[in-house]
Amino acid sequence: MKIKPLQDRVVIKMLEAEETTKGGIILASASKEKPQVAEIVAVGPGGIVDGNEVKMEVKIGDKVLISKYAGTEVKLDAEEYTIVKQSDILAIVE
Repeated sequence: MKIKPLQDRVVIKMLEAEETTKGGIILASASKEKPQVAEIVAVGPGGIVDGNEVKMEVKIGDKVLISKYAGTEVKLDAEEYTIVKQSDILAIVE
């Protein structure tokens, strides 16, 4: 199956959280924070949302920083994705 987001929505796949700190300490899975960096898998067409025109500023393959508790998590074909609005994306990571 394939996910095709509507309007200003974006499908992202979360990147794995770091398992060690910069100092070399290995973190237990319970102490890891939810990752905030993700890769874009699919982008909606934009258009008119709530009476305002929305131009999509991200593209497939971009790595982005998202709000900590943003989006809806979905599971499709044993893969986990998150669907967020473009406004939940804080920055593109280069």
